[in-house]
Amino acid sequence: MQSSLFEENRCFRLFWTVVISILGGTIFVFIHLPIPWLLGPMTAVFIASRVGRIKPYWPVELRNVGLVIVGYTIGLSFTKDALVKIIHQLPSMLLMTVMLILFNALFAMIIAKFTGVDYPTVLTGCIPGGLSQIITLGEEIKGIDLTIVTLLQVTRLMMIIFIVPFLVMSPLVSGGDSFDFTSKSGNIGSNWGELFPNILLFAIISVLFAYLGKKVKLPTPYLLGPVIATVLLNLNGFHGASLPPFITDISQFLMGAYIGLLMKPDQLKNKLKIISYSIFSGLILILGSLGLTLLLVKFHHFSPATGFLSAAPGGMDQMGIIAHEVHADLSIVTGYQLFRIFFIYFIVPPFLKWFFAFHERRKLKSSEIKS
Repeated sequence: MQSSLFEENRCFRLFWTVVISILGGTIFVFIHLPIPWLLGPMTAVFIASRVGRIKPYWPVELRNVGLVIVGYTIGLSFTKDALVKIIHQLPSMLLMTVMLILFNALFAMIIAKFTGVDYPTVLTGCIPGGLSQIITLGEEIKGIDLTIVTLLQVTRLMMIIFIVPFLVMSPLVSGGDSFDFTSKSGNIGSNWGELFPNILLFAIISVLFAYLGKKVKLPTPYLLGPVIATVLLNLNGFHGASLPPFITDISQFLMGAYIGLLMKPDQLKNKLKIISYSIFSGLILILGSLGLTLLLVKFHHFSPATGFLSAAPGGMDQMGIIAHEVHADLSIVTGYQLFRIFFIYFIVPPFLKWFFAFHERRKLKSSEIKS
């Protein structure tokens, strides 16, 4: 009876999740794996949610706190010079986004053919957008299997979070440079004393913009709101200091535990086949991103790490964290990721709704002709 109470009590489940997340992060630090305080908690929580009697619990509010911290860090990179560079990159951003979406659309046809899952479901699952936005889109379209969409999206996201840091560290992308992804005891460009008093203003305005962003249905408001707030304060002469590594580690910790709870393969029918194709599609998508990286490096002379993180179909938050850790051009990486988010959020949904309606009409006509 007492054990059952512990298993149901949210406070105890949250405490248990914190413990196993700290354990996962510590192990990843000890064995020198990339981004340990993001990947460690994510792995530990995912495993515990599959095998343990006590199910991990992580409220979305904690994830949102991590997003606000990451949003502030990203916003600091948007100086006036960086914004000018981003404006010059707009044609390339459009081209890269369209090429990536077309690549996914073609590959979705192959997955649909071999799995027997209808094409609209697979296409929605393969779109490299924000997880929450794509799932919301799937809810609005009749006939979409949300379980498969969620699995495809989460599998791709988790593969990118795991594989991209290793690729960035490899000679293929790093160009021979070495990076230390583990926690650092020193400071990166700031001391604790430099944070005050301006950090109080930045914190208040960032939280306010996150709240306003949610009210106006901004995509990923808890990330994008603080980015906008920090940029506006920076451009108006307020100095924001970079955060000590301890704080950025906390932001990764808060996000990693939440991501670990997203994957729920037990809810899926024919899971082995679907998961196999999900993993394969994720690998193909990452290889496609490497191809786009070559174009960015050749035509814009980006560093390989900056080009790859700009082209990688991950979220702005995860790619921003990695870019910060490897000292890539954070404003360029964020600019490309942000452009993709807005394009997918505002342009893709109406097009998909039209396309799926057209697809449904064709199926009906075909069935009428056969009958």
